[in-house]
Amino acid sequence: MAPSETLKKRKFAVLGARSVGKSSLVLQFIDNVWHENYYPTIEEHFNKTVTYNGAKYDCEVIDTAGQDSESILNAKHAIGIHGFVLVYSVTSRTSFDMIQVVYDKIIDFCGVTDIPCVIVGSKVDLTTRQVSAEEGQALAKTNKAAWVETSAKNNLNVAKVFDLVLGEVEKNSPSQQGDPPASRCLLM
Repeated sequence: MAPSETLKKRKFAVLGARSVGKSSLVLQFIDNVWHENYYPTIEEHFNKTVTYNGAKYDCEVIDTAGQDSESILNAKHAIGIHGFVLVYSVTSRTSFDMIQVVYDKIIDFCGVTDIPCVIVGSKVDLTTRQVSAEEGQALAKTNKAAWVETSAKNNLNVAKVFDLVLGEVEKNSPSQQGDPPASRCLLM
């Protein structure tokens, strides 16, 4: 990298119901590892430098605790976030239904009409599907979001998730945009 080049910083929050594979997705993206055992996440932050459209980005990924319909959206999962990765398991109708709830909480909290977002159907390696690909695509279309199905276990489309969310952020961003203000949401 030339001395005059600086990395663009981007921060992504990974949100969704409990046990949908958020941590597995993040760990596969960051470290190329997958763990069989489930350990509930409180919150973890990870960094990875990625190249997108020829530019380098320093991406901070926040792996959040699982949400439910009663959870209050934590301000630090909305303020200062450039893009959102909303994860459901294709084996759980409840987790799929939770995506709209989480999306609406972010919209309400930030006071915007849409957000840079990718909706992710995880665990496609499992055979007990409860949510079709068409349903996932329709939800994404309704919310003007990108969509992809993944398997963290098989490393299927894991990097694509973060390419898509970065693309959603960048398609409406000025080329030299830095960090969003810490005191409010980034408006797209």
